[in-house]
Amino acid sequence: MKKVLIITYYWPPAGGPGVQRWLKFVKYLRDFNIEPVLFIPKNPNYPITDAAFLKEIPEGIKIIKQSIFEPYQLASFLSSKKTKRISSGIIQTKNQSFLEKILLWIRGNLFIPDARKYWIKPSVKSITKVLQEENIETIITTGPPHSVHLIGLALKERLGITWLADFRDPWTSIGYHKKLKLTRAAKKKHNFLEKRVLNIADTIVVTSPTTKREFEALTSQPISVITNGFDDQQIQEIKLDAAFTMVHIGSLLSGRNPENLWRILSELLVSNADFKKVFKLKLIGVVSEDVLESIYAHHLKPYVDLVGYVSHNTALQAQKKSQILLLTEINSKETQGIIPGKLFEYLAAKRPILAIGPKNWDVSAILEDTKAGKTFDYTEDVKLKKLLLEWFEAYKTSSLNIAATNINKYSRRELTRKLAELI
Repeated sequence: MKKVLIITYYWPPAGGPGVQRWLKFVKYLRDFNIEPVLFIPKNPNYPITDAAFLKEIPEGIKIIKQSIFEPYQLASFLSSKKTKRISSGIIQTKNQSFLEKILLWIRGNLFIPDARKYWIKPSVKSITKVLQEENIETIITTGPPHSVHLIGLALKERLGITWLADFRDPWTSIGYHKKLKLTRAAKKKHNFLEKRVLNIADTIVVTSPTTKREFEALTSQPISVITNGFDDQQIQEIKLDAAFTMVHIGSLLSGRNPENLWRILSELLVSNADFKKVFKLKLIGVVSEDVLESIYAHHLKPYVDLVGYVSHNTALQAQKKSQILLLTEINSKETQGIIPGKLFEYLAAKRPILAIGPKNWDVSAILEDTKAGKTFDYTEDVKLKKLLLEWFEAYKTSSLNIAATNINKYSRRELTRKLAELI
């Protein structure tokens, strides 16, 4: 059985989507004659945790831990709330305090590529020894944080080891990069490091076709698309919500704010008495103050159920119960290639998916292929309102369902098969 070393910052008990991709790959790699060895931080500063993921770690997997120094721990003495928010990727765009502006400037310009940069040097030293002891010839790095890729870069240059770099998100083209108050020198350094990683890694894996096209302009190295996916969860059949629930699961960042949807919902609540009696907007996960302010400005507060972060299993149950599953993305060219990991669990839930994001969003092709829902951009008010009314009429007769097809190719086991072919 071939051994590979997987270097990842996010690992249980970390919560959120960042941990799930490689937890699931590790779960199935042995089925394809590959033995994974994990290299993770010993004392990480995870913004959210979910102890339930610990139960999914396969038995007997070797896990090596390396201490990490995290500046976020120091910054939290100034403002634990703002520090946690920034480390989670929630960047407020309105009413930023002076302290928040300073923290963002420091994060963007002094910690390049990110605040986990101090894990690079000690990790390279430890991993060099591990590779020799375990007789491992292949490493995998997954980012963000992109500091993990710099560990791979150093090992490749030092040892000539085979290196696969997995990008769960883009690097310099990701939406929040513009909010980090980067100087010209900082931008130049980010671009330099990104291009170096892309040109020295033996194989690059990305999660969307758009990211693949962006990277192809920077490198001639082979790039494969392996999306996120869903695991075959044995969840018993759950009775649908009695209310006409629209459920969003995961972080609602400041830019993920479909104001056209809030406006249309407000109009329906005023004009349709039946809709007003049963509608509920359920938000499960971290929601930015900017988004909440926008929702409340459209008089939706009485209809909002603000749940907060829940365990992964609870989130899966909520998806199965929902009448409609809401998926949103920032309205910009830079986010066309962002395919949220929750999309695939939404597919497995087999409930109608309402997706609102940028034009030419990669999500559109997936929903068209699977017939699992509809995608709209931020200007398609008439079509969006028409669909909501159609779905509401179907809900009233207990016939709001979808007949999703072609979703099995997004199962975690099938995706691991694709990965194993690259290793």
